[in-house]
Order: sequence, then structure tokens, then C-alpha cells
Amino acid sequence: MPENIISKTPLLSLGYGFIQAPFLPKGKDEYYLRNIQNRNGINYRQLNAYEIEVLVRNRNTSDDWNKLLVSDAFNPELVKNCKFYGLVRIGKLEPLCLGFSDLKLPVGLYNSTIISCDFGDNVVIDNVHYLAHYIIGSEVIITNVDEMVTTNHAKFGNGILKEGESEDVRIWLELCNENTGRRVLPFVGMLPGDAYLWSKYKEDDQLQQKFNEFTARQFKPHRGYYGKIGDRTVIKNTRIIKDVWIGSDAYIKGANKLKNITINSGPEGTTQIGEGCEIVNGIIGFGCRLFYGIKAVRFVMADHSQLKYGARLINSYLGQNATISCCEVLNSLIFPAHEQHHNNSFLCAALVMGQSNIAAGATIGSNHNSRGADGEVVLGRGFWPGLCVSIKHNSKFASFTILAKGDYPTELNIQTPFSLVSIDASNDQLIVMPGYWFLYNMYALERNAWKYVDRDKRTDRIQRIEYDYLAPDTINEIINALELLELATGKAYHLKENKTKKNYR
Repeated sequence: MPENIISKTPLLSLGYGFIQAPFLPKGKDEYYLRNIQNRNGINYRQLNAYEIEVLVRNRNTSDDWNKLLVSDAFNPELVKNCKFYGLVRIGKLEPLCLGFSDLKLPVGLYNSTIISCDFGDNVVIDNVHYLAHYIIGSEVIITNVDEMVTTNHAKFGNGILKEGESEDVRIWLELCNENTGRRVLPFVGMLPGDAYLWSKYKEDDQLQQKFNEFTARQFKPHRGYYGKIGDRTVIKNTRIIKDVWIGSDAYIKGANKLKNITINSGPEGTTQIGEGCEIVNGIIGFGCRLFYGIKAVRFVMADHSQLKYGARLINSYLGQNATISCCEVLNSLIFPAHEQHHNNSFLCAALVMGQSNIAAGATIGSNHNSRGADGEVVLGRGFWPGLCVSIKHNSKFASFTILAKGDYPTELNIQTPFSLVSIDASNDQLIVMPGYWFLYNMYALERNAWKYVDRDKRTDRIQRIEYDYLAPDTINEIINALELLELATGKAYHLKENKTKKNYR
């Protein structure tokens, strides 16, 4: 049986050697990247004899008191029962209480093990069992956390490699194809259009190479970057936080595990993560909400999107202002304004063009047509399946297609937009009704045109999102559909005139 590898190092090495010698530039120490990252402007100094005496009296320990640096407004009475290792820098501590919602705690550092960290002014660090290699902003509250650590090769969810790493550790998003044929590299700030172009044109080797280069150029490969916690962020009752970068004003409560992720939060939108969440290898945009036992692995959530009520998001991109709850989504690229609630199976490799709503009981792509992997399904903008609809791969739908309730046993290629698709079981026929929306659901089209704009919560709208139902994409589909209808009309006319199929093919 294989054994766990337990390393043994001298006690005095704890908190030092964050960057190993082969990856440390000539003339630099292990803190050179940390000093660049720390932009709080606080002037730190060494402790005086009185402050060391107070700290010892308050049951604090340090491997080297000369490595504990503080600001001029430091109050040693507000540090109790802590263990310090390595270089630790502490800002202003005043006899205050910080409160957020119903939580209120005294400023200071209490009952924690702290290894090589920087702190801003008036922080609350209480009962953090293991805190290592983080730069923490001002007025941050962190309480009841089991483990909070950054490794020297942290990538914070981006699909990059650090010095000395092999290709097999790189994180990819396996979008739109569960055989990895359309995989892309995630990066902070990725838009749905970026993911679409990258996953769509895989046959263009030069384009793919440029996308890889653009991503690598955006991040530095050096080892030794610290994790960061932005000002006024609150973290409580959380178990494991590893290799996580968190913006300002975020709120994290009761999460089980956060690993290798970036959590954007700040003036553009504050992000919240709730109880029971397990989130690994991903990027979370501004203003996102993740609550109640969700699981997310290898993913990107764009700004103001939501995961709720046990949702699972795996190898997928979720666009802006989208919501997924109570269901599982795999290998999907989802454009903005997508709604998916209730329990359904959305296990396909899918391209979802947004403004869509997946109804309860829908089963999309969960049944295999062969012993091979599922294929791909393309759902045009405004796709809307009815209750308990079941469709199989490969299928493609034009914009604003409605599927009536039913089990669709074969692949579909619906090229007429604004259609109602249904099954005539008595005649064993598929019925496509073009223009259904214009005839019977015009109110919904008009309402959706302004509803999605009104619900767009982005403060920094760096990209215009088209919500109008008569836009270039749908107009082009209408033009193509008219040609199909002309051809179908001609065929029907010849059939009526008792012409054989051979004559008009």
C-alpha cells in the first residue's frame, strides 16, 4: 500500500523559503513580489521592548520578534494567543468593534496561527487555525476559518503555468464538447465572445496559438505571488481557503472549500458566497451570488451571475446576468441572461446563446445515442423548452425556438426562428410552426426586449449585449428560413399536382 509522504524540516524554517532558490531572481529576496503586491501605504517598524513584553504577557509567541513589524498606531493589547512565524506586518489596531450584519467582533488578532502575512488597518483575525502567505486589506473580518493558505505556484483560477510546472497541471475549460475537443484556457475578464471564438474555430491552428499567447502574456509566470483579501471583506465559519484572490467588500460565510479561484468583488458589484459551497479551479465575476451547497469545478462565472440551491457547474462558462439553480450543467458555454431553475438534467455539451429558459423536468442530452460520448447541441438565442422535454444529440435550434412538451427521439435541426416545435404522435410527425411568436406570443417578445435591459446589473458595461428580438442574428435566420419555406412551398405545390419526388429534386 502506498504511504503518505510526510516531510520533515527544521522548526526555524516555518514561514521562510516561500520561493525556492531555482525560482528566485538574482539579487531578490523571497519578499520581492509580496512588496510589489502590498500597496496599502502603511509604514511598518520593529517592535519596542514594551510591545514585546505585552505580546508575551498575552500568550503570543514568535520565532523572531524582529520579524514582526507594526505601524505607529499598533496596540499590542489587541493581539492575544497568536503564534507568528516568518515576516508578519500589522497595521493600525484601535480599541473598536467591527460589525457586519448581525456579526460584531473586536478589532485585533486572536487565537490564530499566522505565517508570513501582511495586514492593513483595524482588521479582525479571530480563531483562524492556519493563515499563511496572504496580504489582507483594512477593516477585514476573518473569523472561524480552519485553513487559509497560498502556495508559491498559485494561479488563482487562470489557465497558466508557473515556472518549473509541467503542462499536465494546466487548467482547461472543456466547453461544448465532453471529449475536450473545444477546450479553452480560462482567464480573469474572459467574455462569452472570447470563449465562443476560441472554442468555435479549433481548426485554425494559428488563431488557437494566438489565443494561448494572449492568455500567457496577461499573467506573469514567476512563483511567489501572495493571495489577497480586499478591504472590508468578511469571511466567517469557513473550512478551507487555498490559493484564492478575493476583491474588496466580498462576503463569504459557511463555505466548505474554496481552492484556486479568483473572486472579483468591489464597486462594480459585491460578491457573496454562502453555506456549504465547494468551489475549485474557477473565476467568479463581480456581483455574483453562490449559495446553499453549490458545486463549481473548472468554470467561469461572468459578472452578476448566480448559482443557487445545490446547482452544479462543471467545465462550463456562465454568462452575465444568468442564474442556475437546483440542477447540473456540464461542458456548456452559456451566453448572458440565461435562466435555469427547478430540477432538470442539462448534461449535454452545449452552446446556449442566451435569453433562454430551461423548464422543470427538461432532459437535454443525458441519453447517449451510442456507446460514444454525447455530441454537441446548439441552442439559439431565446431557446425555450417546455416542461419535461427530452431531446438528444446532435441538435441545433434557430433563435426563439419553443419546444412543446414531448420526447423527441431523434436529432433535430430547426432552421426557422420564432417557431413552435411539437410532435404529432398520431401521425408520427414532427410539426414546425414558423412565426409562432409573432402570431401568438408577440407580447413576450416585446416584453423581453426591455426586460433583459432592465435586469442588466452590470455597472461597467464594457460590451453591449443585444437583447432585441429583431437583431442581425435573427434577421439573417429569417432570410435563410424564407428560402427554406419557398422551397417547401414549391415541393408541396408539385406534390399537389401529382408530380413525383424524382421530378423536382
